[in-house]
Amino acid sequence: MVLDFSVLQHILSQRKNIAIVSHTNPDGDSIGSSLGLFHFLKAYGHNPVVVVPNEYPDFLAWMPGEKEILICDKNREKSKEVLKEAGIIFCLDHNAPSRLGEMEETFKKAEGIKIMVDHHVNPDKTAYDMTFSTTETSSTSELVFDMMSELNPWLIDKTISECLYVGIMTDTGSFSYSCNSEKTFRTVAELFKNGIDGVKIHRLVYDTFSESRLRLLGYCLSEKLVVLPEYHTAYIWLTKEELDRFNFRTGDTEGVVNYALGIKGIKFAALFTEKDNKIRISFRSVGDFEANTFAREHFEGGGHKNAAGGDSFVPMKETIEKFEKLLDNYKDKLSG
Repeated sequence: MVLDFSVLQHILSQRKNIAIVSHTNPDGDSIGSSLGLFHFLKAYGHNPVVVVPNEYPDFLAWMPGEKEILICDKNREKSKEVLKEAGIIFCLDHNAPSRLGEMEETFKKAEGIKIMVDHHVNPDKTAYDMTFSTTETSSTSELVFDMMSELNPWLIDKTISECLYVGIMTDTGSFSYSCNSEKTFRTVAELFKNGIDGVKIHRLVYDTFSESRLRLLGYCLSEKLVVLPEYHTAYIWLTKEELDRFNFRTGDTEGVVNYALGIKGIKFAALFTEKDNKIRISFRSVGDFEANTFAREHFEGGGHKNAAGGDSFVPMKETIEKFEKLLDNYKDKLSG
């Protein structure tokens, strides 16, 4: 599906204050697309500010412009002010205001033009003035590249390309899923033409583990991995106490669920992490098993076909019992 971004030419023809907002628990695609658009809009002559609901992982802290990101739960008043004063609000990598956490009400009251750019299923188009949404792309970062290419491709420089590459790379698991399209690789080739160092970027994102993060990973695999071969499913679960024991920081469990999925014969995997008021769940799958549908129908979540997330608001024991019981309903699909 080819989206037509040309309508934005008029909206962006005069200098404006622009807010770029993303979802709670920002990941590589949300930060990559947001910072890429931030640099592009500055070069375009606007005054953009990136606002995220809460902290993003340390492995993204090297990215150009990240120190200018406003984190709402650390600077609430300034974040609200930016949203209120914005003539345009770009909403990246989320498809409903509920994904904005405590910024949701301020966003809804804001008078600026609200523009969604996203690649998740079931967008809430009623919440936005303009919607650019398709699931036929690897990432929001790839969509943002398409938008920039249509508006002014000459502004896409090395800095912007680095940001977008991080988004595409992380949202495809280093090109291992959600990227089975030559268009994605053509986009990446264009980013490399701008002088990015793919090896260096990969190392900065994936090879900067703290000792405690690596020990947490070892603990997950040796002590907390549960394999259910009859359901072709595996999961890992971590309590808040265990996370604290390993000095948990945002992003430390990034990618852990993929280890469970990496077991031979496993088609569905989950990671359960205990937060202050809920259990956060990451789902991964292979083939035709729809992790996003499972998350949406049972755990108030959603996401991509093979990579999704959800939440449970009962204790860990009850959450896992519910998960295991549900698997019996999907036994045929997981065995196929």
